[in-house]
Amino acid sequence: MTFEDIFIAGLKVIQPRVFEDSRGYFYESYNQSAFESAGIKDNFVQSNQSLSQKGVLRGMHFQIPPNDQSKLVRVIKGAVLDVVVDIRKGSATYGKHFSIELSEENKTMLYIPTGFAHGFLTLRDETLFSYKCGNFYNKQAEQGLMWNDPEIGIEWNIDNPILSEKDTQNELLRDFKSPFIFKS
Repeated sequence: MTFEDIFIAGLKVIQPRVFEDSRGYFYESYNQSAFESAGIKDNFVQSNQSLSQKGVLRGMHFQIPPNDQSKLVRVIKGAVLDVVVDIRKGSATYGKHFSIELSEENKTMLYIPTGFAHGFLTLRDETLFSYKCGNFYNKQAEQGLMWNDPEIGIEWNIDNPILSEKDTQNELLRDFKSPFIFKS
């Protein structure tokens, strides 16, 4: 398993070691020891899975402290454009975003520490998306940023995604008062 740091501190792109043969493939999607060696010491307490059709956009979600959640995300079947936005006050990359395609073919995973808004656009029908969370879901702590906030400038390459009612009413970054503090 390889762990790649990117330009936004704390995010890690993870590529598992895949063993393939005529029967199919096998890989470890999580190994606590390997993650700890890479500096990820989260205790994942909840595992979630969603099924979405092409064009569904879910995001940009997060939970505020003390219910904030780190996440380990991956695609089991299909493909998504996965996007995170840094919402940690004091971070050199506050308001910046990172996007990556996660698919059943590339088996790439993304580790997202607390202090990030997260969302994804489904690129294929019948996409299964899986994520481990470092804290339990808490409806009262749930918040979100607008998926199409011009200040953030995410290139989704879709004009009219399929959204939940909730995701049409999220905040703009300029109106958001972040409770997250960047820790180097």
